[in-house]
Amino acid sequence: MTREFTDRPAGRILAGPRGRARSSRLLVAVPAACLALAAAACAPASPARQAASTVTAASAASATEFPELPRPTGPHAAGRTTLHLTDAHRPDPWVPDAGPRQLMVSMYYPARPRTGGPAPYMTADEARLFLREKAPGADIPPQALSETRAWAHTDARPAQGRFPLVVLSPGLSFPRATLTSLAEDLSSRGYVVALVDHTYESSGTTFPDGRTLACTICDKPPAGGISAIAKSRARDISFVLDELTRRHSPWPYARMIDARRIGMAGHSIGGDAAMATMAADHRVRAGVNMDGTFFAPVPATGLGRRPFLLVGTQSEHSPGDDDTWDSGWTSLDGWKRWLTVTGTDHGSFTDLPVLSAWAGLPVSGLSPQRSVRIVRTYVGAFFDLTLNGERRPLLDRPSPAYPEVTFQHL
Repeated sequence: MTREFTDRPAGRILAGPRGRARSSRLLVAVPAACLALAAAACAPASPARQAASTVTAASAASATEFPELPRPTGPHAAGRTTLHLTDAHRPDPWVPDAGPRQLMVSMYYPARPRTGGPAPYMTADEARLFLREKAPGADIPPQALSETRAWAHTDARPAQGRFPLVVLSPGLSFPRATLTSLAEDLSSRGYVVALVDHTYESSGTTFPDGRTLACTICDKPPAGGISAIAKSRARDISFVLDELTRRHSPWPYARMIDARRIGMAGHSIGGDAAMATMAADHRVRAGVNMDGTFFAPVPATGLGRRPFLLVGTQSEHSPGDDDTWDSGWTSLDGWKRWLTVTGTDHGSFTDLPVLSAWAGLPVSGLSPQRSVRIVRTYVGAFFDLTLNGERRPLLDRPSPAYPEVTFQHL
């Protein structure tokens, strides 16, 4: 089933079949210096803390204007449609009574300019649950957050040609909208992007019938541990790839996808999921882990010599800080880079710094514009190299244009 939909003010907020909303406290507290949305960006990325980001209650002045994401940098306009996918052969891993696994996927693609209409950032219900999760007590109107100005256009006419596919997976409790800036930029640079919400793992996911499902595994890890989340996401992604590349795909623009060129990037547990997906599905040719601990370890036998990029905070993911990166680096057997970025925190690889700055909340380290630029530039260069075969000297050595970026083990 495929459907682009808009906000539904009267939607139902559910945590599972019984319809009980949950307020997730996640696993641990973060330093009191982290405030509201900015605190989600400050959450340390160590294994005990990075499974999700908790924040302390704080208030912020109501914003008078809607936030605006940085403009995409590529030559294409960005289009967006939304897919509702159901895996009839797999029960939901976290709420079995819910029936088959259902996913919401935002599809971004190179589009023709001046076609379609503005795409919503998230629904009001998603914004309300996101603020409840990340900024309890903050005076931020959910409607203002839901109307964040993004650049993609709903149902824009697709550009001609076939393009590589990049799958994006957000962090635990983070809705897929928080990777919008990266998704829009990649599509403007000539990539089809599948941005996946993993149901019951996000603060809130709205479905076309108006239901909004809250997170059920954010309070505590599932029975199989946090690694089970990454492995479950690998199954989610393989199913999404099946749907996008099969002969009668539910996505009307599936002909745009070059199925020989598929990559994946993820933030936090989504970065671990990128590796887990590559380990299980050889269709994914290249992967990026943005500040995610490898709860599911890199196989000792490697990833079949496929390329992998590690990019994380200088303070938490330098060599010796996270032993899963140290051991994972040794096991990665293809082209690889390990980059750390000074002045970033765990949320700097998402839209959170932009949203925090708009709300007048503290943003530590780099400016939102700078952190967005670094993430877009290096992730984009990696996929240009690995999926398009384009030479990217930026990935060969440190660049004076980006002194914040340190190459580890070069």
